[in-house]
Amino acid sequence: MKTTLSVIKADIGSIGGHVAPSQLLLATVKAYIAERAPRLLLDYSISHTGDDIAILMTHTRGEDDPQIHQLAWDAFRAGTDTARAQGLYGAGQDLLKDAFSGNVKGMGPAVAEMEFDERAAEPFLFFAADKTDPGAYNLPLYLAFIDPMNTPGLILSPKIAKGYRFIIMDVSYTEGDRIIELNAPEDLYDIAALLRDPERYVVESVWSRATGEQAVSVATSRLHNIAGKYTGKDDPVMLVRAQMNFPATGEILAPFAHGHFVGGGMRGSHQVPLMPVKLNSGISYFDGPPIVSCAGYCVRQGKLTEPVDNFAHPFWDTVRHRVAEKTMEMRRQGFFGTAMLPMSELEYTGIAEKLAALDTRFHVRVAQEALVKV
Repeated sequence: MKTTLSVIKADIGSIGGHVAPSQLLLATVKAYIAERAPRLLLDYSISHTGDDIAILMTHTRGEDDPQIHQLAWDAFRAGTDTARAQGLYGAGQDLLKDAFSGNVKGMGPAVAEMEFDERAAEPFLFFAADKTDPGAYNLPLYLAFIDPMNTPGLILSPKIAKGYRFIIMDVSYTEGDRIIELNAPEDLYDIAALLRDPERYVVESVWSRATGEQAVSVATSRLHNIAGKYTGKDDPVMLVRAQMNFPATGEILAPFAHGHFVGGGMRGSHQVPLMPVKLNSGISYFDGPPIVSCAGYCVRQGKLTEPVDNFAHPFWDTVRHRVAEKTMEMRRQGFFGTAMLPMSELEYTGIAEKLAALDTRFHVRVAQEALVKV
């Protein structure tokens, strides 16, 4: 049986600023999906990470199905009406188009999907991040699928020793999906050269070279590419299949203990470490720090088990403490240098207008020697 996993996420309103959706807003989205699910879905689960609501769905309609995307879009529109009625902040923020056009890609919501033949046991992980962009997953995916220092299965398991094919997207290119396909381990250095720039090059998907099966799907859309201006961070979702022909769950989770620096935080304009958090966590310090949650599931004939909270274990409390200290240390640097994103990212913010106005006030100083000669 071919099963499709689809997760579609959007920020459509929050209590107290960029913090968390209201219970009524969540209930509205859940009720909308519940009423229409029997016609289209095998199963679904609705959650939030920070102020983003994610709709995880299973079905047999394949990727990019117009009716599945329409269902999520309409649920978010219904939720936006509730958010406006409650006076929530940022109501409908991620719904950047007025009319649905068959697919929510390029309309604001983040989308990750994959279709596969179910294994006898089908474990997968659903990651959702807030206050950061799709490149936040670059380093964890590199470590989990390429680096034997992180993933001993690459040398211990014949099933994954043949490596993986990475499809990487140039997200700065707006005319279409500009991608490159590279194989690990042969192209390891080339993959590293691209993924070191997470604001431009982003892992879109990862595939097993042993079986051809898809292991990873990442939402790669950039909101400023759609809107032409800063409208909030992209807050990506990711689906990762685990075990057997793929890295083990623990190997996929381990890289998130690094608390690596990502673009995001306040006004989406800073470099802040990524904090693994429990499911349905909100946002706090400095509109962050950027957070990522992970729900583990198994799926059988499209039916989901209840989720397990992979970052709820006491181990991750120590990681969160260290990430908090790293966050405060970087914030002591304020706006200066590497504490903020490079100008290529800030050009969508108000600082671009400020610099343009200042540019007209610059002048070239006349050398003193030239004045004397005159």
